[in-house]
Amino acid sequence: MWAAADKLRGNMDAAEYKHVALGLIFLKYISDRFEERRAEILTDPDSPDDLRQELAEERDAYTAENVFWVPEKARWDFLKANATSAEPTIGALIDGAMLALETENPSLRGVLTKNYARPELDQTKLGEVIKLFTDLTFRDAHHGQDVLGRVYEYFLGQFAIAEGKRGGQFYTAGSVVRLLVEMLQPFKGRVYDPCCGSGGMFVQSEQFVAAHGGGRDDVSVFGQESNPTTWRLAKMNLAIRGIEANLGPKWADTFHEDLHPGLKADFVLANPPFNDSDWGGERLRSGDRWQYGVPPVGNANFAWVQHFIHHLAPHGYAGFVLANGALSSQQSGEGEIRRAIVEADLVDCIVSLPGQLFFTTQIPVCLWFLTRDKSNGLVRDKKLRDRQHETLFIDARGLGTMESRTLKVLTDKDVARIAGTYHAWREMGGHYTDVPGFAKSVTTAGIAAQHFVLTPGRYVGAAEAEAEGEPFEQRIGRLTSELREQLTEGAQLEERIRRELAGVGYGW
Repeated sequence: MWAAADKLRGNMDAAEYKHVALGLIFLKYISDRFEERRAEILTDPDSPDDLRQELAEERDAYTAENVFWVPEKARWDFLKANATSAEPTIGALIDGAMLALETENPSLRGVLTKNYARPELDQTKLGEVIKLFTDLTFRDAHHGQDVLGRVYEYFLGQFAIAEGKRGGQFYTAGSVVRLLVEMLQPFKGRVYDPCCGSGGMFVQSEQFVAAHGGGRDDVSVFGQESNPTTWRLAKMNLAIRGIEANLGPKWADTFHEDLHPGLKADFVLANPPFNDSDWGGERLRSGDRWQYGVPPVGNANFAWVQHFIHHLAPHGYAGFVLANGALSSQQSGEGEIRRAIVEADLVDCIVSLPGQLFFTTQIPVCLWFLTRDKSNGLVRDKKLRDRQHETLFIDARGLGTMESRTLKVLTDKDVARIAGTYHAWREMGGHYTDVPGFAKSVTTAGIAAQHFVLTPGRYVGAAEAEAEGEPFEQRIGRLTSELREQLTEGAQLEERIRRELAGVGYGW
């Protein structure tokens, strides 16, 4: 499906075509859901025939089942029937459909793309995209939400790759999101992401809850996004899965216009922009968020960290991504802020990740996990160990598998190993032991001895070397013999190269 859709975009930039394709996927989804609900009404054996027809045109019969009301000229069958007509253009019809949907469904106002009729968008190719999406069936046992949700998420990822650095601003690699969610396990409560991008944290949280037998009502979703086009993507991404989320009435900058000022979240999950120097810090030199020190104007890392802490409930947990520099930087007061956060006993776990996990950057990154309460208690109905004044360090840089030439992913086995180590350390009944080169539990005094640097490599040490079954004398003799053979072969290859170059007039 991607290959066909990508071919149809022709010379259109991926950043523009993204909204064309994703908007049509969304339109197809809500139209399919509407038609499924309409078929249910018209075949309801408990209703008389004349009443079925009447109910099929009643808005409440759809909205009561969390189905968007779709006006006749916004339905996919209508668009499909006119996809190849010359007048009016299919683009104008799609724009009209999007406008009608926003008019009839207040939660979609300002969300949908409405510029399909613009001259630079090839109307013939647009009609072909309509046909492409028509010929594919999205329905399944879950009313198409799983299948179409995966299609939408896949397209988001592919557009992030196609756009390069800019694309990653709206998309966090799936394996990183999955690891964050598996570490925090947000079974129940308020989930908050103040830089939510396209909403991947929320989607994965809902999937986690569903996979463990919970219901959608077990979590409440709160988010914010400053980029208007990304905010719209998030609204569509969540709506396509039936996830109700409070993303505020508009897009807005979290630092300068917090849309959830009184929120205290049970779980904060976030991937804020790395090392952002343009966050307007010069206008925020005071405020109750900066409890551990005023963050530097030139880097927003510790502004984000303190914003997360500010919105954390008394027994809440935060998990987020930061550039590795935040683990050790001493510039502009960052070291003092980090020290204050450690001394407040907020840092639960730090995980170093392998490189090449992100579309946006190749710089190494880490995961931070914070909590206000490390004492023994109950979280997720599990008894916790008393881990006051202790922090777990995990060095996972050696994990991950290359998915492409430039992109690495954490496998399910990698995620299970990292998350399993954390839960064994945190929960009563878990069998935790330090693993040299991978995991180490360190006291706050031990962190102070390292000048409050939080780089896991400083604490976990080196991995134990595998025991050698071969005696040293025998091994060194074998290796010397192998080296001798390789040097001989290397000399022969060098002589052959000289002869070949001489044969084409480049000898020396």
